[in-house]
Amino acid sequence: MSTSSNTSFFSDLLTSIAERGRALLSSSPRKAQGAARSATLVERCEELLSGRGEASGVALATEILERYERLKTGERIAFFEALAESFGPDRARLDAAVEAYGRTGSDASMAEMHAASEPRRQELFRRLNMAPRATLALVRMREDLMDALPRRRDLAAVNQDFAHLFSSWFNRGFLVLRRMHWSTPANVLEKLIRYEAVHEIRDWNDLRARVDTPDRRCYAFFHPALVDEPLIFVEVALTGDIPGAIAPVLDQNRAHLDPRKATTAVFYSISNCQRGLAGVSFGNFLIKQVVEEISHEFSNLTTFVTLSPAPTFRKWLDAERAAENSAVLEAADRETLKALDEAGWEDKPEVRAALAPVLASAAAYYYLSAKTPKGKPVDPVARFHLGNGARLECINPMGDLSRKGLSQAAGLMVNYRYLLNDIEKNHEAFAGKGEVVASPAVKKLLRGDVAQRALVPLS
Repeated sequence: MSTSSNTSFFSDLLTSIAERGRALLSSSPRKAQGAARSATLVERCEELLSGRGEASGVALATEILERYERLKTGERIAFFEALAESFGPDRARLDAAVEAYGRTGSDASMAEMHAASEPRRQELFRRLNMAPRATLALVRMREDLMDALPRRRDLAAVNQDFAHLFSSWFNRGFLVLRRMHWSTPANVLEKLIRYEAVHEIRDWNDLRARVDTPDRRCYAFFHPALVDEPLIFVEVALTGDIPGAIAPVLDQNRAHLDPRKATTAVFYSISNCQRGLAGVSFGNFLIKQVVEEISHEFSNLTTFVTLSPAPTFRKWLDAERAAENSAVLEAADRETLKALDEAGWEDKPEVRAALAPVLASAAAYYYLSAKTPKGKPVDPVARFHLGNGARLECINPMGDLSRKGLSQAAGLMVNYRYLLNDIEKNHEAFAGKGEVVASPAVKKLLRGDVAQRALVPLS
């Protein structure tokens, strides 16, 4: 029996259990008295936590999720408020456990203290997850919560509990890697178009060029509870060298390369699909497994790189241009960079030629020296790849001249290289010392005293 058939069977089984549970609830005295009809959603959650038989528990979980789905935005926020205020740890139990541990220091009292400190809403989420297709419903519920968080920081503890449980439920051991083909079901392929976050997939022909040509591959992680919902996917180009621009990679009319003659696998787009799983890391596992998978298929591949966007470079560069005393830009640089404010500069070769060295030097500083208040690289894509053990390989000033590439990065793209023998060493240098491991070519782009400041690792 296939994985899909197994999942369908168990989903049908849970639905059957839920229906039997509904019958049990319908025949209960409380239902007959009409009390259940007037119960609030929060009261139903309390009933679910109070403990019943499996069938009625599945039915109650199903009812709660269905009722939540019908709530309006304000009512959903009120529900989250109740989760925050009324479904935290049992304070009396926790106080007793702390007192017992302080008195005895025993392993048993420590275990009780640990159990008592767990918020009740975590067990509520586990019980809700008994319902058919509940995992996806809970992921969507967290998306609603995340929408409210910027204005309601008092709900942060509920978000943390979601993240804590999802990190276990979506453990790497449960994930399944699948290659996406043109023969993949259309409802899944349609989601690749919808979720593509780096380089828009314009239509079905564009998608086919990315998944159904000899020198292109696409892989996605799936979870057994979300059969037709990809969690994250990566698009790969098989090339003869390291590309410095995205347009030739995406060109549907390009000459196709025999993958047996390719030397380089280029990860040119990685897209997370489920916003409700923010904070659960899939990308590092995905890249490593795809490298292993594709290496088995084509032993001729020796180089593994990305062609990555620089989503915050333009914002950082504009701030440096506006600063009275920029750490990286000289007066002549500021004058040259004025061209960025003129429409159509990307279509003028002489302007691009003047801008390229200034952008490359500024980008080298941006990647090697610019830091967040926590001492991490400013660029989020850099934090991801450097944290995975990659090396900053190349800076490409005119890598993406699309509207998005110009607005976010002034056309900049970069290559990160995964040297398989150095991944662990590079990861330790970044995680332990804050060192941005970069190629000599990138380091040479820095100027004089700026270079000295940039290349000193954080203590």
